[in-house]
Amino acid sequence: MSIRSVTHLYDTYEHATKVVADLEVAGIPSSDISLVGNAPAGIEEPASGGAVGAGIGAAIGGGAGLLAGIGMLAIPGIGPVVAAGWLVATLAGAGAGGAAGGLIGSLVEIGVTEEQATVYADGVRRGGTLVTARVDETRVAQVEAIMTRQYSLDRRGAGLAGQPGRPV
Repeated sequence: MSIRSVTHLYDTYEHATKVVADLEVAGIPSSDISLVGNAPAGIEEPASGGAVGAGIGAAIGGGAGLLAGIGMLAIPGIGPVVAAGWLVATLAGAGAGGAAGGLIGSLVEIGVTEEQATVYADGVRRGGTLVTARVDETRVAQVEAIMTRQYSLDRRGAGLAGQPGRPV
């Protein structure tokens, strides 16, 4: 069995967190879901620029699961974002090492094309929120259905530089 990453961009943090909750309800472990996006109103970046810790998740509606571990981090080329999940380690490494591309490089590393990664990074920079789930290939269709059900910019094609919807 092969593991694949399924990635979609959402207009708002709230839309993305609803998708995360739906994925968790469907049995996708929170350890296999990542979220990267602009901080919702009322969440301040810490003076140190480092991760905030689990308390922020509760403050913005996350209880158990992925959102309980959300924190802030700075991504080269994008700036401060809220982030949680397995992709954060890759992003943190890119930020610490000053790696070119930050989010783009991290997405390419997990199998997103460079063109689509650039579109996703620009979407996050402009205020969108990215959700990525790594799943066994037998669950890709189920995860795609959940992630495109309502809010995905990929499904609408809007905001993706005129690109037709292309789930990764």
